Formats: sequence, C-alpha cells, structure tokens
Amino acid sequence: MKDNAVIREARECPKCGRIYYDRPALSRDDNETFICPDCGTREALESLGIATDEQEEILATIHRSMRRRR
Repeated sequence: MKDNAVIREARECPKCGRIYYDRPALSRDDNETFICPDCGTREALESLGIATDEQEEILATIHRSMRRRR
C-alpha cells in the first residue's frame, strides 16, 4: 500500500530567520534564494505597492484561513 504521508523538512528562512516546514518560495530579489512562504507573500505584495501594515493584515487573514482547513 502506498504511503501518502508528506515528510516536511524544517528550513530556516534567510530573510526573516523563522523556522518553517511548508513549501518554500523563490525570492524575487535574486530568483535563486528560497525563503519562507510569508516572506514570499510579502515580496509579492510589496511589488504591487501594498503598504507593510496592510501586508501583515493580509498574512493574518491567510493564516486564519489555513487554520480552519486543518
């Protein structure tokens, strides 16, 4: 029987220093560095000109939504 368990590797984000287990994002800064999903989202929102405080509100909404799914 095939095991569908996902093995999650701990990684440290070079941008914020946070330990994360989710799929990494590719930094827009150099297109080489893998960063945590939150920093990836921040970079994307920043590229759209969204203010830092609003970025944090958006991330909080994403986190609340993800908790409900689990």
